[in-house]
Amino acid sequence: MAGPSVPATFLLKDELDIVIPTIRNLDFLEMWRPFFQPYHLIIVQDGDPSKTINVPEGFDYELYNRNDINRILGPKASCISFKDSACRCFGYMVSKKKYIYTIDDDCFVAKDPSGKDINALQQHITNLLCPSTPLFFNTLYDPYRDGADFVRGYPFSMREGAKTAVSHGLWLNVPDYDAPTQLVKPLERNTRFVDAVMTIPKGTLFPMCGMNLAFDRELIGPAMYFGLMGDGQPIGRYDDMWAGWCVKVICDHLGLGVKTGLPYIYHSKASNPFVNLKKEYKGIFWQEECIPFFQNATLPKDCTTVQNCYIELSKQVKEKLGKVDEYFVKLADAMVTWIEAWDELNGTPAAAANGSA
Repeated sequence: MAGPSVPATFLLKDELDIVIPTIRNLDFLEMWRPFFQPYHLIIVQDGDPSKTINVPEGFDYELYNRNDINRILGPKASCISFKDSACRCFGYMVSKKKYIYTIDDDCFVAKDPSGKDINALQQHITNLLCPSTPLFFNTLYDPYRDGADFVRGYPFSMREGAKTAVSHGLWLNVPDYDAPTQLVKPLERNTRFVDAVMTIPKGTLFPMCGMNLAFDRELIGPAMYFGLMGDGQPIGRYDDMWAGWCVKVICDHLGLGVKTGLPYIYHSKASNPFVNLKKEYKGIFWQEECIPFFQNATLPKDCTTVQNCYIELSKQVKEKLGKVDEYFVKLADAMVTWIEAWDELNGTPAAAANGSA
């Protein structure tokens, strides 16, 4: 099989970190080498901190395990999930770059319909650097793309668009289904390549998947908290969903845009639906309460920073979702701890990592 073609230029090479949560050796990076090697990686090792994670030669990286997280954050490390990919958000916190791209270690380079390797990172960067259109839907999708424009009837006063905070990519092969859907469609695979990017309209929530995601850390970073999941928690696999709901409410309030669509990655393997059902069980019920909560959440006008918005949202979570289950009281407290840790860490020089290369 021919290797990926090497990009002529590496956009934002010094302004973007790639965050990868993992419990295994990162052999998958070999496939991504032509696209990722010039960038700095932040690897967040989940699970047993005594296990050695092998990273292919030639990558510039920092590696943090649970011992590092405890050392750097102290008591505030309680807000970082353990034995769950939600731990990736620690990488967002310690990064000092403007942009973040995060990917799972079972995500491979996909091919477009012509058979060409897709440079997912480059497409995410393009999405983030171009405006969004959250206030008025353009029926030709992204009007800033080559070969497209604003359609007849689109208000001229809105054509400057809004800053893009989030670029949400998609997946070929194994789709991001919940456990019940996995169980009834065990062999279903996504083979449809839709060549489109669109802005999610203001006031509309979406199910954010963290396995192929990029965002502007300066615009929305403090809201990218993946919650309390995994070990010791009653729920899992809702980490990125929770972050997405919070992020969208705050982006809508602050006038920022969220895009979804291209780029695609190749999601190589399906997780066990029975294990997933055990993790998701409570969430399947709770999301019927959570989603109306976020749909109706409003933030006061004096909340003008992401941190202020997030603290206000945490208060509403405690007050309203705390009645659904005590877990949400704990989660609301963790949201505050996360912001405190974010502000402390980002007001001081970067902490030393466990390993580098």
